[in-house]
Amino acid sequence: MKIYASEIRVGMLVEYKDDLWQVLKTQHVKPGKGGAFAQVEMKSVNKNTKLNERFRSSESIEKASLDETKFNYLYDDETDYFFMDPKSFEQINIKKDSVGEKGKLLTENLEVNISFYNEKPLTVDLPNQVTCTIQSTDVALKGQTVSSSYKPATLDNGINIQVPPFIESGDKIIVDTRTIEYIKKI
Repeated sequence: MKIYASEIRVGMLVEYKDDLWQVLKTQHVKPGKGGAFAQVEMKSVNKNTKLNERFRSSESIEKASLDETKFNYLYDDETDYFFMDPKSFEQINIKKDSVGEKGKLLTENLEVNISFYNEKPLTVDLPNQVTCTIQSTDVALKGQTVSSSYKPATLDNGINIQVPPFIESGDKIIVDTRTIEYIKKI
């Protein structure tokens, strides 16, 4: 599907120079002289290289067509995460380094969307919010205001985040999977 350069957004996958690229940064520039353009920083999905490219606003680029399928998370080993299609019970595995830090938020039977490009799994999209348990956190200091001060905490999956002072060890909280930040206490 062709899109104009002005429609390129962060996180998009585009086909360019016979490769698949994920958009990391995009900036629309309107210089005083000449036409407007989009400055785009991309990372190759296959070769793990980066590319800075400048596209005129009138130029079009091929957006990668991805197939999304719902899967349930099963388990992980040293190198891979394993998922199962709830309809066909087919299992697939995805390398841990391609999922990244968000893989620590996976819990058993969590439903995720996996994007495929030419039958190859590319990205794992977690639900926007997941429930986690606080493993340990510092004691809140008296006199701190609730609105401005956060304290460090470690979740049961090993991720470190900032939480409000009233949160204690053992509390269940909801975490935003896109930013890995505290949302609310349950």
